[in-house]
Amino acid sequence: MQKVFFKTFGCRTNQFDTQIMISKLKDYEISMDEKNADIVIVNSCTVTNGADSSVRNYISTMKRKNPSVKVILAGCGAHSKGEALFADKKVHGVMGHSEKEKINEILKQEQPFYQIGDLSHIDSTIVEEFVGKSRAFIKIQEGCDFRCSYCIIPAVRGDARSHKESDIIEQVTRLAGNGFGEFILTGTNVGSYGQDQGSSMAQLLKKLSNVRGVRRIRIGSLEPIQIDDEFKELLTEPWMAKHLHIALQHTSDKMLELMNRRNRFESDIKLFQEIAEKGYALGTDYIVGHPGEDEAAWTEAISRVKELPLTHVHAFTYSKRDNTPSATMKPEVKGDIAKARHKELTEIIKAKNYLFRREHTSNLEVLLESGKDGVYQGFDQYFNRISVTSDEDLSSNWVLLNDIEVSSEGNKASL
Repeated sequence: MQKVFFKTFGCRTNQFDTQIMISKLKDYEISMDEKNADIVIVNSCTVTNGADSSVRNYISTMKRKNPSVKVILAGCGAHSKGEALFADKKVHGVMGHSEKEKINEILKQEQPFYQIGDLSHIDSTIVEEFVGKSRAFIKIQEGCDFRCSYCIIPAVRGDARSHKESDIIEQVTRLAGNGFGEFILTGTNVGSYGQDQGSSMAQLLKKLSNVRGVRRIRIGSLEPIQIDDEFKELLTEPWMAKHLHIALQHTSDKMLELMNRRNRFESDIKLFQEIAEKGYALGTDYIVGHPGEDEAAWTEAISRVKELPLTHVHAFTYSKRDNTPSATMKPEVKGDIAKARHKELTEIIKAKNYLFRREHTSNLEVLLESGKDGVYQGFDQYFNRISVTSDEDLSSNWVLLNDIEVSSEGNKASL
């Protein structure tokens, strides 16, 4: 039986898509070691130029180490770079998002193939296990109706469309029955869930919280305008992870307008302060160095960052994407300036996170995911990573911690 190895790049949505493909492989053996694989599925990311480069480098390395291995390109990169890689014979096959549920039959093709499919498909697969995971990722929607000027994702994931509520509930019920207690709701634009079905994120959350075995629910990146009163009513529920990731992308209104964003700082800071008052940690996405980000815009932006009750940041240095409005905007920001701004931003948030962790050292509920040499890693309800030392095997166990050693580099505890 041929062995298949999955290499997953990028977001949680890709991680879920990999699990779908794994669940559909009936005539192949899953390999956890790429060295032993006959086939390597590259579930790719294309959100930045750097992501594309990482995928290309990985493919080149695999072919150099094992010229006989069949490399199949899947994921978002299949739609943006798949045609070129296939034409250059860098990969044996290319399969689009809509094809992943057919993977068992697709891999049986001896001849090179290019099956890009369409961008209107919605998966129906129910995943019952997550290979190598303690937490379960649940994809609840696909695609995005936003048209931010810098973003290529709608072109490779399609417009927003929701999974069936009944399928999501069944998915969570089966996984909870198999021992999973923490669930991360993910998608391309998670907060748009239900808009095409007369439902909402809040209504879905209420129903999922009633599934036996569900202990904690985390939510992927939300847009500020998607957090309405119905959602806010759930913030005090015990099953809600006390961390929200709300994508601002910038704190200068000039830059938000250039980016074609729907949020503005005045309403953003009110929202963040309201949620922080309920004891939440707050993260955001932030793009540094977008064209037009002059010194005045950055000075304003960074002063506003300091006002926000932020604890986490996923910061990007702007990466030009072909066929997006931002790609032709001027003036561009020099690389060294963008790099310095990125460092300034991340250091500010790192300091904020340290202060937050110092104030939250008790009643930390942690799901430990993995361990090596008696040291286990996990995340608390505030999405802060913690290392736990123990003589017992604590993998996939929940622990309640009250004696925490906090440093600028992270949290530690012993049991």
